[in-house]
Amino acid sequence: MKMISQLQEAAKLPDLRQRMLFMLWGFLIFIIGRHIPLAQVNRAALENLFGGSGGSENLFGMLNMFSGGALKQFSIFALGVMPYINASIMMQLMTVAMPQLKKLAQEGEHGRKVMAAWTRWMTVGLAFAQGFGLTQMLRSAGALSGGVGSQLGIVMAVAAGTMFLLWLGEQITDKGIGNGVSLIIFIGIMVSMPGEVMQTLLLLREGSISVFSVLLLAVFVVGTIMGIIFIQQGERQIRVQYARRVVGTRMMGGASTYLPMKVNQAGVMPIIFAISVALFPRTIVTFIPSQAPWFLALKGFVDTWLTPNSRPGAPMLVSLTFYFILVVAFTFFYTAVTYDPVDVADNLKKYGGQIKGIRAGSETARYIDRVLTRITFAGALFLGILALLPYLVPHITGVTTIGLVGGTSLLIVIGVAMETMQQIEAHLLMRHYKGFIG
Repeated sequence: MKMISQLQEAAKLPDLRQRMLFMLWGFLIFIIGRHIPLAQVNRAALENLFGGSGGSENLFGMLNMFSGGALKQFSIFALGVMPYINASIMMQLMTVAMPQLKKLAQEGEHGRKVMAAWTRWMTVGLAFAQGFGLTQMLRSAGALSGGVGSQLGIVMAVAAGTMFLLWLGEQITDKGIGNGVSLIIFIGIMVSMPGEVMQTLLLLREGSISVFSVLLLAVFVVGTIMGIIFIQQGERQIRVQYARRVVGTRMMGGASTYLPMKVNQAGVMPIIFAISVALFPRTIVTFIPSQAPWFLALKGFVDTWLTPNSRPGAPMLVSLTFYFILVVAFTFFYTAVTYDPVDVADNLKKYGGQIKGIRAGSETARYIDRVLTRITFAGALFLGILALLPYLVPHITGVTTIGLVGGTSLLIVIGVAMETMQQIEAHLLMRHYKGFIG
C-alpha cells in the first residue's frame, strides 16, 4: 500500500510524472524493437535451442533473459545489453587487478567519465565479437542460413541494436527514474509474465493442473520474494567512532556512525557465473563442427557423463549439488574481488575512524574480513537455494508455465524494483523538504 501511495503521489508532481512517462516511452520503444525480426532464421531450429522455453536452464535461455526475449525471436535486439554487462564486469575486475585503473577510479567524476567511455568502447568490441559467435553457433545448429555477407549484416544489426539499447538506457537514467540499463532488463523479464499467467489459468480451467498446485506455487513465489527482500535489505552495521581533529580553525569529527556491510554483497553475479561454468563444456562441443576421433570421444564424454552431472536442472541430485556448490564458491570469490577489507581499514584510519575495541590498521582489516566472511556465508547459502528454486519448484508443484519463481530473473526483478522505488521516494522527500524550506 505504501508503494502504491508513493506512485500516486509521484504522479501528481509534474516533473516526476514527466520522468515516469519518459521511462514508459523507453519501455515501449524496447518492446517494439524486440518484435522486429531478422531474416534467414529457421524458427523451428531456433526454438529447439531453448528447449521449448525461455527460461535460464541453458546458455541460450540465460542470454534470452538478458535480451528480454529478443534472442528467442532473433530480433534486432537479440544480444540485448549482455555485451555491456560483460564489459562492466571485465572493467570492474581489471580495476581490482590493475593499480592504474584503481587509481583512475578514485579520481572522482573525471575518473568515472573516463572509465565509462572505456566501458562503452569495450561494449562495441564485445557486441561484434558476441554477434559473430552467436551467428556462428546458430549456423552450426541449422537455425541460420545465408552466406558470409548476410552473416556480416546480421552481426552489424545486432551490434547496432545493443548500442542503441545502451543509449536508450542512458537516456532513461538521465531523463527518467532509476538505472536505465537495469530497467531494460527488468521490463524484458516482466513482459512475458502476462502470457505465462494466462497459460497457467488456461491449464487450470482445463483441469491439467489443480488449484492446490497453483496455491502452492503462489506460496513459493510470495515466500521467495519476502526472502529476497529480507536478504537484499539485510546488512551488518559496524559501529565506527571518528576522533576529533582540528582543520584550519574549526574542530571536526567526534561523530559516531556505522559501517554498513550487506549480507548479499555479490548480488546476482554468482548465479550467472555458475550457470556459465556449468554449461560451458556442453555449449562448446555442441557448436564445434569437428569430426576428429579425439573430439568425438571428448564430445561423447561430455554428453554421457559431464553434462548429466553438472547441468543445472538435470534430473540428478549430483547435478543440483554441483550447481549449488558453484554458486556458493562464486559468491565468496566475487565478494573477495569487489570488497577489499584492507582498503576499507586504510580509509577509516585516514579519516580518523576507529571500530570500538579494535586497533586501527591491520587489526581492523582482519576484523572486517572476519565479519565479511560470516555474513557472506549466509548470503551464499541464500543464493545457492535461490538458484535451485527454478528447477525444484516445478517438480514440487507440477506447474511449469511460470518461470519467475527464483534464480536470476526474480533476483533482478526485485532488486531493480526496490532500487527504482527508493529513487522515487528520494525524489518525493526532496520535494517535501523543498516545500518546507520555501
